[in-house]
Amino acid sequence: MTATALPPIDIRKRSLNIEMIFHEGGPRVSRPILVASACAVIRNPCAGRFEPDLLPFMEAVKPIGASLAEELVRSLGRDQVEAYGKAAIVGVNGEMEHGAVWHEAGGWAMREALGEPRAIVPSVKAVAGAGYRLMVPLHHVHAAYVRSHFSSVEIGIQDAPRPDEILFALVMSNGGRIHPRVGGLAAEQIAANDGQR
Repeated sequence: MTATALPPIDIRKRSLNIEMIFHEGGPRVSRPILVASACAVIRNPCAGRFEPDLLPFMEAVKPIGASLAEELVRSLGRDQVEAYGKAAIVGVNGEMEHGAVWHEAGGWAMREALGEPRAIVPSVKAVAGAGYRLMVPLHHVHAAYVRSHFSSVEIGIQDAPRPDEILFALVMSNGGRIHPRVGGLAAEQIAANDGQR
């Protein structure tokens, strides 16, 4: 596939979902945890065939990553985001590697929108049919081992992905689990260059 041969990226639909968590049986918090997910469903230009060069496809979906990341930042506030993750669900006429284009297109988009946080963006992907739900892992944006921020959120759209589509998703949160109490590295203990600790 050459850059000139790639058809325009066709977005069929988008979604934005925000959960507000006030408690999980413990004390009610004054500041709810907000978990926002933004999804885009596109036609998969590689469905039904083996494409040896996926780099043009990865480049073509970068604007989608930027747009979803900006939508999440507007929803939560850039300085409020503490955790993130990303996901892709590839329709059954595609392959897992088609979802892997999202690692750079989605991950770097979030990092840019948030001012280059230090931790890697956790991710998950699957090949599945319409209506499939996926649990997206989350962790702290500046240090992957902040235990209070190990969490997950469900994403999916009832009629997507169709066999020749891909659902791409980005997730951000303004906090970790609402009642963390199992120890480990705390957010306030993050040191410089601590992204992978």
